[in-house]
Amino acid sequence: MFQTIAVGTDGSETADKAVETALDIAEHYQARLLILSVYKPVASGRLASERDEAPEDIQWSINPHEDVDATLADAVQRALARGLAASGLAHEGDPAGVICQLAKDHAADLLVIGNKGMQRRFPGSVPNKISHHAPCSVLIAKTT
Repeated sequence: MFQTIAVGTDGSETADKAVETALDIAEHYQARLLILSVYKPVASGRLASERDEAPEDIQWSINPHEDVDATLADAVQRALARGLAASGLAHEGDPAGVICQLAKDHAADLLVIGNKGMQRRFPGSVPNKISHHAPCSVLIAKTT
């Protein structure tokens, strides 16, 4: 039924629960897993400080999206450990819009997201926006 499952994560504990849900579903269907994250670049002052303190041979890895790279690498490794085909994608921008666009661009059949933020009294939460604009089926995992 599902060939490509996408999941959004920001590296938080609640988002990790959504990743676990997506891993379980992908394993059940032997689907490809696409792990998505939207980020704000690391501040230039922090980057400069980290580069100054880092050994020369790893300075190349210190970049504006270094935090999200680590989050995606961890989730991809967890998927690979389960024998799943997986890849991670990160883009800068509005979380809901970027996640929906990436799901569309990669022909996701299912998009898994956490419910954090849905309890707010205004309709601007990321999961709420995604549930209304996703190009595929959406599973909102109970993560809070």
